[in-house]
Amino acid sequence: MAVAPGSRCLLLLLLLLLLGVLGAPALGDPGPLEDVVIDRYYIPKICLREAQMGDFIRYHYNGTFKDGKKFDSSYDRGATVAGVVGVGRLITGMDRGLQGMCVNERRHLIVPPHLGYGSIGVAGLIPPDATLYFDVVMLDIWNKNDKLQITTLSKPERCNRTVENSDFVRYHYNGTLLDGTPFDSSYSKGSTYDTYVGTGWLIKGMDQGLLGMCAGEKRSIIIPPFLAYGEKGYGTVIPPQASLVFSVLLVDFHNPKDGVFLEHLEVPESCKRRAVTGDFVRYHYNGTLMDGTLFDSSYSRNQTYNTYIGKGYIIPGMDQGLQGVCVGEQRRVVIPPHLAYGENGAGDKIPGSAVLIFDVHVIDFHNPADPVEIETVFRPEGCNVTTRHRDFVRYHYNCSLLDGTRLFSSHDYEKPQEVTLGANKVIEGLNSGLLDMCAGERRVLIVPPHLGHGESGARGVPGSAVLRFEVELISMEEGVPEGYLFIWHGDPPANLYEQMDLNKDGGIPPDEFSTFIKSQVAEGKGRLMPSSDPEKVIADMFRNQDRNQDGKITPEELKLKSDEDQEKIHEEL
Repeated sequence: MAVAPGSRCLLLLLLLLLLGVLGAPALGDPGPLEDVVIDRYYIPKICLREAQMGDFIRYHYNGTFKDGKKFDSSYDRGATVAGVVGVGRLITGMDRGLQGMCVNERRHLIVPPHLGYGSIGVAGLIPPDATLYFDVVMLDIWNKNDKLQITTLSKPERCNRTVENSDFVRYHYNGTLLDGTPFDSSYSKGSTYDTYVGTGWLIKGMDQGLLGMCAGEKRSIIIPPFLAYGEKGYGTVIPPQASLVFSVLLVDFHNPKDGVFLEHLEVPESCKRRAVTGDFVRYHYNGTLMDGTLFDSSYSRNQTYNTYIGKGYIIPGMDQGLQGVCVGEQRRVVIPPHLAYGENGAGDKIPGSAVLIFDVHVIDFHNPADPVEIETVFRPEGCNVTTRHRDFVRYHYNCSLLDGTRLFSSHDYEKPQEVTLGANKVIEGLNSGLLDMCAGERRVLIVPPHLGHGESGARGVPGSAVLRFEVELISMEEGVPEGYLFIWHGDPPANLYEQMDLNKDGGIPPDEFSTFIKSQVAEGKGRLMPSSDPEKVIADMFRNQDRNQDGKITPEELKLKSDEDQEKIHEEL
C-alpha cells in the first residue's frame, strides 16, 4: 500500500513516542555501564612490570560519586592500601581496574553498581546502585615468588676480590620506595654505612644484595617486602608491605681474619738485599682509600718518609708490608683496618674501619750496624803499594743516591779531589772506602748514613740517605803520623839549630827555615806532610816554632816534639 510522504513522517514520530513509553533509552543517554571504564591518564615512560592477578599491590586512591562528593580516601587516612589483586578481596570493579597498572601509573576508574556495592550499598556511606569514581596511583607491585633484583650499574676493571659472608663492608646508599619516594640516604649523614654481611645485622635482601660486589662497584638492589621490613614496615618512612630500592656504592670491605695483601708492582732485576726488622727505610708513598680517595702522599711534601720497620714506629700493616722490600722496588700494600687505624680512623681523612692502600717506592734502606760496602770494579796488576791512614790521595768520584739521583761529581771541577786520609776532611764512609786502594783502582762504595751525613743530611743530601760513590784513585803520597807536619827518615841532625841558622846570626827567619826544610826533603832525609800546597805546610811549621811570633826562631824556641805513642820511633818538628 502506498503512503504519502507526509504520512511517513507522522508514523515515524508515533513510533519514537511509543518506544519512549515502553522504556527504550532516549537518544544521547548510553544507559547503564556493563564494565569498568578505565582512563589511563598518566603512564610512566618506563614500566618494568604490570600488576597481574595474584600480585601484591600498594596504592593510594580517592573515591567519589558522580557529583564529585568524596566517600573515601587513603590519603585522608594517611596510609596506603595494600592487598592482593584479582582474587576477590576487592570489589570486582577495583579488581579489574587495577590489573595491568605500572608503578607510578595513574588511572580514573568508573565502577558501575553491579561491579561495586550493588543494590545494597554500604550503610551510611554508599547508597544502593551507586556508580563509583576512583582516582588511583599505583605505588608498589610484588609477588611472593619474587626474587631479589640486582642490576650492576658500574664495576671497576680490576676486581681481585668480592664480598662474602662475614665480611665487614662500608658503603654509601640512597634508599627509595618503588615509586621513587626517598626514605633514607647515607650521603645525607655524611658517612658510610658500616656493618658485617651475612650475620643478621641487615635486612635479608641487603645481606644477599651485597654479596659478590667489588670495591668501587655500584648496584641497584630491588628488595621485595618479605626480604625487607614486611607487614610491619619501619617507622613512619617505610610503609607495611613496601618494596625497597637501594642504589649502593661499595666503598671498601675486609674480613677480620684478613692479613696484609701485597702486590709487587715493580721489582729490580738485581736485589742483593731485602729489608728486615730493625732496618731503617726511606720511601715515597701515596695513601688512598679503596675507592681511590687520596688521604696522604709523601710526594706532595717532596720528602720521603723515613722510619725503622718492625719496631712499632708505624702502623702494624705497614710494618709488615715493608718487610722484604728491595731498594728501588715499587709495592702496593693493602692494609685492613685492624692493622691500620681501626674503628676510630685518623683525623678527618681516614674514616673508621677503612681499608688503606699504600703505593710505595723504596728509595733506600740500611741497618745501623751496616759497614761501608765495597765493590772493586778494577784493580791494576802488580798492585803492591796501597793507601794507608794519613796518606795524601787524589781521586775522582761520582756520588748519587741509591735511586740513581746524581748529587756530586769531581769531574765537574778542573782537577781531582785531594785529601789526607784520616784527617776528618771527608765523611767517614768515604775515608774508609779509599783505604787499601792502588793507584788506578776503581771501586763502588755504598755508604750508610751513620758513616755519611747522618739524620740531618747535608746541602743537597737528604737526611738518613744511603750514598753510592764511584771512586777512582789517581795518585797517592805517603803521609805522616797524625799531628805532624814533617818527619825525618832517620835521626835528626845533632846540631839542628846551627845547621838551620844559615847566616849564623843567632836567629832563624822564615826564608832560612824554608830553605833548610826543603833541602832535607830534597836529600831524602825527611818528608813533609803531603799537601797540594807545601809552602803552606812549611809556613805552619815555622809558626809553630816561632812561639813569640816575632818573625824569627831563637835557640830557646826551637824544640823537637817527642811522639807520645810508644810505637813511634821518629822525632820531628
